[in-house]
Amino acid sequence: MTRNYAKEYADYHSRPAQKKNRASRNAARRSMIAAGRVRKGDGKDVDHRDGNPRNNRAGNLSVMSRSANRAKK
Repeated sequence: MTRNYAKEYADYHSRPAQKKNRASRNAARRSMIAAGRVRKGDGKDVDHRDGNPRNNRAGNLSVMSRSANRAKK
């Protein structure tokens, strides 16, 4: 039996918890844009220092290069 990766991907990203995490990451990005720390298309990511995407306190957010942020464990 072969795996249906498209279905697995769709099922995971449609879960309520994942939707809330995604919405919170988007909100963090919008708050950093409003603060003038990032711009659209600048190649930067907003990093959650504690790894919790729902913790959008200013002390928990930082700006990192896309490659550095996605290489973190």
